[in-house]
Amino acid sequence: MRLRGGCLCGAVQYEVADEFDYALICHCSQCRRATGSAFKPFGGIRKEKLALVAGQDLVMRYGDETGHDAHCARCGSLLWSWLRDSPNVHVTYGTLLDTPTLSPTAHIYVGSKASWDVIGDDLPQYDELPPPAAD
Repeated sequence: MRLRGGCLCGAVQYEVADEFDYALICHCSQCRRATGSAFKPFGGIRKEKLALVAGQDLVMRYGDETGHDAHCARCGSLLWSWLRDSPNVHVTYGTLLDTPTLSPTAHIYVGSKASWDVIGDDLPQYDELPPPAAD
């Protein structure tokens, strides 16, 4: 199944497979500044499973070759992030028009969350990243 997503003004639209490898809620200062919110819920998925369907010329990338955030150049919506050499992109769940199968499973970078941010659910909380899963 493919999920539809896009920016606030509708100029940039994408489709992504409903096959997220993980979904988290990040509270780090960079995500707060990029979104203007207390946190950024996102899903991690292989880059090749994300396809732009409209507004390719309006995707503005902030960052460099080691990582960037992709925004709409018109309205500024943060659509996805790519970090370092990762094969995954982090699609911002707030830009999805359809509901993904995978809901966020944990809060990350809670150690640097805003002092006024109150987490009101029972998901696990990690000061930074969660420990790697044991095989």
